[in-house]
Amino acid sequence: MSLSEFDRFAAAFRSSGGKWPQDLRFDVPQRFNFARDVLDELARDPDKLALWWLSSAGDERKVTFAEVAEESRRVCNLLAAQGVNRGDVVMVLLPRIVEWWVINVACLRMGAVISPAPTQLREADIDYRLRNTGATCVIAHATVAPRVDAVADHCPGLRSRIVVGDVGSGGGAAIDGERPNWTSYAAGVAASSAEFDTVDNESDDTAAIYFTSGTEGRPKMVAHTHVSFPLRSRLTGVYWLDLHDGELHWNLSDTGWAKAGWSSLYGPWNQGAAVFGVDSPRFDPTKVLALLARYPIDTMCAAPTVYRALLLEAHGSIEVQSLRHCVAAGEPLSPRVIEGWRDATGITIRDGFGQTESSLLAVNFPNMEVRPGSMGKPVPGYTVAVIDADGNPLPTGEEGDLAVRVSPHRPLGLFKEYVDNPSANAQVRRGDWHVTGDRAYCDDDGYLWFVGRADDVIISSGYRIGPFEVESALLGHEAVAESAVVSSPDEVRGEVVKAFVVLKRGLVASDRLAGQLQEYVKSVTAPYKYPRKLEFVDALPKTPTGKIRRAQLRKAEWRSE
Repeated sequence: MSLSEFDRFAAAFRSSGGKWPQDLRFDVPQRFNFARDVLDELARDPDKLALWWLSSAGDERKVTFAEVAEESRRVCNLLAAQGVNRGDVVMVLLPRIVEWWVINVACLRMGAVISPAPTQLREADIDYRLRNTGATCVIAHATVAPRVDAVADHCPGLRSRIVVGDVGSGGGAAIDGERPNWTSYAAGVAASSAEFDTVDNESDDTAAIYFTSGTEGRPKMVAHTHVSFPLRSRLTGVYWLDLHDGELHWNLSDTGWAKAGWSSLYGPWNQGAAVFGVDSPRFDPTKVLALLARYPIDTMCAAPTVYRALLLEAHGSIEVQSLRHCVAAGEPLSPRVIEGWRDATGITIRDGFGQTESSLLAVNFPNMEVRPGSMGKPVPGYTVAVIDADGNPLPTGEEGDLAVRVSPHRPLGLFKEYVDNPSANAQVRRGDWHVTGDRAYCDDDGYLWFVGRADDVIISSGYRIGPFEVESALLGHEAVAESAVVSSPDEVRGEVVKAFVVLKRGLVASDRLAGQLQEYVKSVTAPYKYPRKLEFVDALPKTPTGKIRRAQLRKAEWRSE
């Protein structure tokens, strides 16, 4: 199916109540550049709105596609002057500010590989990502720059550092309003030409590298091509976000996560819709409710945790100016939240399931009956099934591993590979299938139902947290002899990180020490990973070979639920 055929099919899909051919395949163009083929076409209308942005102080800025296109060309020239070449990795540590959107487009335009990262990352996380991606350039907010400086000497491939924002807000030494060893984004862009020849990317060239947490070891690098995210998100915009040209969409995902790519940029802009962006350092349900009442937001995407928090804050009906469609992803969406949001707003939240590796896999489509608790049905272009240990599809109602068929044809949208990690690539392949790591079952009508993770990865407030990362952080504290980390139920966040800690000989457990350990984890790794619950134990359950039985601890935590 060509792109023009896809657009016709999308229109028919909307009018048919969500029916599509099961064997749908796309004729992927040999060359594709989102900046040229999508954004520059939208920029032909000089007044077409791309971004409606609010600063943390409440200042507003409206940005057109034409302005994004022009500034992205200037950024390309700035990066080129800094020695960034086609195929080089650019690591980006920025909050929800306009520059984040522009830099994403610029990297695509010049063929550089963007690697977005959460601004919450600490020095060890930044060092790990810079060294493993081989990034030659880092673009960071002034508040993050000191953490980059602390590890930059360990990264010999890093040639360029570009700072966004007031250097005085970042701490450390500043000379005449400049940060040593850093180039000012604002000054560099202003001095750069607005003329740049957009690169004619091969469709299977790597466009982005994201990181995803696993059960054992450090986060894995997930590579996506120029079609697997930018182009595949065309389907996200139609089938899930239900966006139309000229509408306004608000996605609350962190800029460091893949979800921001497909719901804050590619999905909406593929549809010619504008994005509503709010630079807010912390989630504030009172503020979110006020913005929904004040601004003409048509569609919204958020983690179920957000909806739960908004319902608790509102205590009843919720005023929305023009909201007509809501979706959720990142963690299981409970029927209770769906019912509560419908009672408060009159809108049914439509759940969706996706991964860093795949973007959107299954959704509750517009015009389709929502079965609360189900992730919905597979997205067109993916063959999704529940399979057994031998790679055979299971009958309806039987629990198994959720998987995507990758043979004989690898579907558009699935990641390219785990970079430099052949064992991880092998682990997710089972015969003709890519195994997602999630357990599920399918009902008689084709609806998929999430059961849980097949591994120990914790999904809290939409964040994927590997237990190994938290355990490693705890073991860095002088008081800790051993630790085991599992998920634990939480009314608002769905599940949270819980740590079981064995202290070194002679030390006494206390609430004070528990608090110190929690603060220590926040200081050495991204704060969202810290254990919100912590229990001291004399010993950890282990297998005969000495491996910690996380499953036993996790089952005990959830037994009372």
